[in-house]
Amino acid sequence: MKKLFLNNGTGLNFDLGLLVIRIILGILMAFYGYEKLIHFNEMAASDFWTKNISFLGMSGAVPLALTVFAEFFCSLLLLVGLFSRFSLLVLAFCMAYIFLIVFPMQILSKGDNGYEFNSAFTYFVLYVGLLFTGVGKYSLDAKLFDK
Repeated sequence: MKKLFLNNGTGLNFDLGLLVIRIILGILMAFYGYEKLIHFNEMAASDFWTKNISFLGMSGAVPLALTVFAEFFCSLLLLVGLFSRFSLLVLAFCMAYIFLIVFPMQILSKGDNGYEFNSAFTYFVLYVGLLFTGVGKYSLDAKLFDK
């Protein structure tokens, strides 16, 4: 029972915590990306993606495809723990772009039931945190690349 309350941040508790965080983040963000993937043509032709989103001078389908790559495919890689650092960099960049450019610096916004956090900012902070800690020993990266 005493081991359950140890606060040293090493061992089983740490790696299981990283696994849970990685799985939850991967599943949640993959749902965002999956919706964009299955409705790609309608979304690419919508006014939001053609008029409001511009990445390196491109609008419409190109930024949407990059977003689908980040939100769906990189989330699946994060979920299984393969090429995790690359996936986290891509996901953090995507969330930073949304947070800084699409919804400029809106950490808090007034919602129907009070103030709401910008979800892109929340995901950005979590991805950066995982970049610093790594994804733990319960990942394909640890199995394939650790010596």
